[in-house]
Amino acid sequence: MFTLSDPVVPIIAAPMAGGASTPELVAAVNQAGGLGFLAAGYRTAGVMAEQIARTRVLTDRPFGVNLFVPAATDPAALAGLPAYRAELLPEAERWGVELPERIPPDDEDWAAKLAVLLADPVPVVSYTFGLPTRQEATALRAAGTAQVATVTSADEARAAARLGMDALCVQGPEAGGHRGTHRAGDEPGTESLPELLVLVRAAVGLPLIAAGGLATGADLAAALRAGAAAVQLGTAYLRADEAGTSPVHRAALADPRFEQTVQTRAFTGRVARGLRNAFTDRHAGHAPHAYPEVHHLTAPLRAAAARRGDPEALHLWAGTGHARAGAGPAAEITAALWRAAQR
Repeated sequence: MFTLSDPVVPIIAAPMAGGASTPELVAAVNQAGGLGFLAAGYRTAGVMAEQIARTRVLTDRPFGVNLFVPAATDPAALAGLPAYRAELLPEAERWGVELPERIPPDDEDWAAKLAVLLADPVPVVSYTFGLPTRQEATALRAAGTAQVATVTSADEARAAARLGMDALCVQGPEAGGHRGTHRAGDEPGTESLPELLVLVRAAVGLPLIAAGGLATGADLAAALRAGAAAVQLGTAYLRADEAGTSPVHRAALADPRFEQTVQTRAFTGRVARGLRNAFTDRHAGHAPHAYPEVHHLTAPLRAAAARRGDPEALHLWAGTGHARAGAGPAAEITAALWRAAQR
């Protein structure tokens, strides 16, 4: 079974749902000795299987697949959806799009994805937004798959350890994109990544992957000295040649107008960090913690903004180190960061 000591370089390309993570990005990071991850979130089981097959053509090294763990939405949060929809209607009218009035349940095609991963196992599966059932975790373990849980607190780490996870991805508040709390309504802790690593190390004895705001060789070295077995980078790869980052998002990351990042529920209902823009300002504190319903509610607005190249109305996920994210081949980005970390 895969272990975190297997990669030559202890750098993991974070799974970035929505298109940024691609088989080509996985293969490029693998080429540099790291570990690439596919992001199955928001994809069907069929598309996930296609990406796994494509990745196997591009690399013969181990890689991972990340799953979003579905959960029932809090009824109190659902009750806040109509008011938020009404707040968004003027923007929909301006963009010429319709917002859904009814949003059906979305289980992330969970059962079908597990069936694919059991029939054709990959070396590593990681979980975001929660944990699998004990039966599901046992089945994947029997298939020879190593399992990693994303955690944002010591309590979540203890729950993952009890389930028999092989390692934990400790995600600090500096991370771009969604904070992986196990319940959508939870307000994430404010402990910095170094502080959180200390808390989790004291709570469990599992290997830890440090994630959140790591952008320089010094950042990587500090996380490894703090006891992490590996580091996970997402924002650092958003401008990589092989990333599927949209052109408007890619440009915004290098645009001095977007200096700040904020944590917001405005786009999806879950807390996520992205570049501060007009949308995050207009709707700060207004979205209910209804995930994935808010994600589906705002999807037409985000799609229209992407088509028109408007960064002020788009979710521009980015960590606190986004200003240091460079462009170029992912293998070179990986190698340069590792050289700097070793220095």
